Amino acid sequence: MFSAILYKEWIKSRWYLLVSALVLTAFAGYAMLKLHRALSMMGAAHIWEVMITRNAVFVDQMQYVPLIVGVLFAVVQFVPEMQRKCIKLTLHLPMSVYGTLGSMLGYGLVVLYGIFGVNLLMVYLLSFQVLAPELVGNILGTLLPWYSAGIAAYLLGAWVILEPTWKLRIAEILMSVLLLKVWFMGSVPCAFGGFLHVMLLFTLCSASLAWLSVFRFVAGRQD
Repeated sequence: MFSAILYKEWIKSRWYLLVSALVLTAFAGYAMLKLHRALSMMGAAHIWEVMITRNAVFVDQMQYVPLIVGVLFAVVQFVPEMQRKCIKLTLHLPMSVYGTLGSMLGYGLVVLYGIFGVNLLMVYLLSFQVLAPELVGNILGTLLPWYSAGIAAYLLGAWVILEPTWKLRIAEILMSVLLLKVWFMGSVPCAFGGFLHVMLLFTLCSASLAWLSVFRFVAGRQD
């Protein structure tokens, strides 16, 4: 049954995931192309000085891309379930309700971590060739909160979409926006520093919110 759920989620989201991977690759490739072009025109010494004194990281255009990818993935995965009332059938499979939801969310987390991880690896490999490890660390330290925000956006999006009543759904949207703003409060590279692991843990804990929505759905809460 577990494999059947995963296959269903794959069939439903495979084209979206392909497009998302291509978009993320395009943005990361453009950022690295801009970095390499600046290095060839102005020299490594000048670019390194700019990155140190002005906190330049050359990946600013990627700031909200993982966030959008995460939100849209939640829409692609869960909106059809709610609109077509398929969620009722899904939750009545010969598997516990929370096991079913855990399989769906687990699938989403694995594929998002995979796509984001490959993207980060691409940035690392292309920047490590021309930058000192400390500067590469600044770039990755800037990107990590944004990618984590994409994971959080996916989980919070699932929470909102699975909520059966519109009154609470609107409140949850407002709460989600406020929570996601935290990920973008840092204005300098590695702004979160040693606090990043706490935010990553908070991101994973936000998965529990979707269980609250499903609990209310199973209990028959309606507008």
